Amino acid sequence: MALIVQKFGGTSVADIARIRHVATLVEREVKAGNQVVVAVSAMAGVTDQLVSMVREVSPLYTPASQAEYDAVVASGEQVTSGLLALTLQEMGIQARSFQGWQIALKTDEAHSKARIEEIETDALMATLESGRVAVVAGFQGVDAHGRISTLGRGGSDTTGVALAAALKADRCDIYTDVDGIYTADPRVVTRARKLQKVAYEEILEMASQGAKVLQIRSVEMAMNYNVPVQVRSTFVDVPGTMVVDEEEVMERRKVTGVTHTRDDARITMTGVPNVPGVSAAIFGPLGDANINVDMIVQNITEDGKETDVTFTVPRTDLERAKSLVESIKPSLQYHSLFADKNVAKVSVIGVGMRSHAGIAGEMFKTLAEKNINIQVISTSEIKVSVLIEEAYAELAVRALHSAYGLDAPEESAA
Repeated sequence: MALIVQKFGGTSVADIARIRHVATLVEREVKAGNQVVVAVSAMAGVTDQLVSMVREVSPLYTPASQAEYDAVVASGEQVTSGLLALTLQEMGIQARSFQGWQIALKTDEAHSKARIEEIETDALMATLESGRVAVVAGFQGVDAHGRISTLGRGGSDTTGVALAAALKADRCDIYTDVDGIYTADPRVVTRARKLQKVAYEEILEMASQGAKVLQIRSVEMAMNYNVPVQVRSTFVDVPGTMVVDEEEVMERRKVTGVTHTRDDARITMTGVPNVPGVSAAIFGPLGDANINVDMIVQNITEDGKETDVTFTVPRTDLERAKSLVESIKPSLQYHSLFADKNVAKVSVIGVGMRSHAGIAGEMFKTLAEKNINIQVISTSEIKVSVLIEEAYAELAVRALHSAYGLDAPEESAA
């Protein structure tokens, strides 16, 4: 008997027909003699509707309103978990639903972006040992004050992997609307190839740079706790992509994949005094407000007295970030502030970069040949990212995918 955690995303449970199909996938594991825990997302589109209603009522979140935000948006997973448990019961499979607070899945108090601190497993283990399937509402937990908390968009992936880690599960299967992890988004690059295996570090970078298959924190958790993860399709019964240690990836590719995201916005502050403590004055308040800053670049004037500071934040946090930066203008005395939502970040990723030179140069050359201007550059050991005008995102991805030899042959194009 194995203990399997299955996680199903919003498209997998988009309506009653799909929930019934998901129930058959759960049934297959049960009939194989396995213990099963299921983590579910809200039905496709439901969370967006709930978020829209919250923003209509309260455009700028305060700590108090963020707690209520979580209370509203967590309701989508509650509905799905109950419906799936009912469907399994109608099929003759014993099952019960759990909300985050019932487990309990304990988090910190960073509402809408909460981090998991502890998962109590007694209730889940008792359910499994009694022969029942545990259906858990993903994306949500409970803070130290008993308030509902949510883990951020895509947080159901984190719930699934965290449950697998806490329960010491044999495997965590992430079911979605694609049949694995590809070298690029197949909707953008028709000749993208599915990867049989990908290293934790690679998918960590891919997730952080725009790949929508897995949430970044779920990958971090899988890597930290060595959770075997398989990304596979809910709708097509074919092998998926295994996320494994780097040593298990036999082929040492220069570049494993090309990703892009339109989820960022750029802020530029001009005429910032070039004195010690300025960076802390800018980025400290943003960190205190739980606004993640990604790419940062400074351009110091020739006389060294001033600098222009450009950085990116999540597009959803742009208004809050602008408000915070504007609030420090009287003390910082910078000249002006510009914000731009019409940007995209494109990245090339691969553990092979450690042993291959010239990856960045090839990227810059390829973009230059397409007349695509680079606004900001950032790098890591296995990644190079550039910020460009949003209109050129897909052209950049296709050009880079070809430049690094990632295109599938014509006869087997995805």
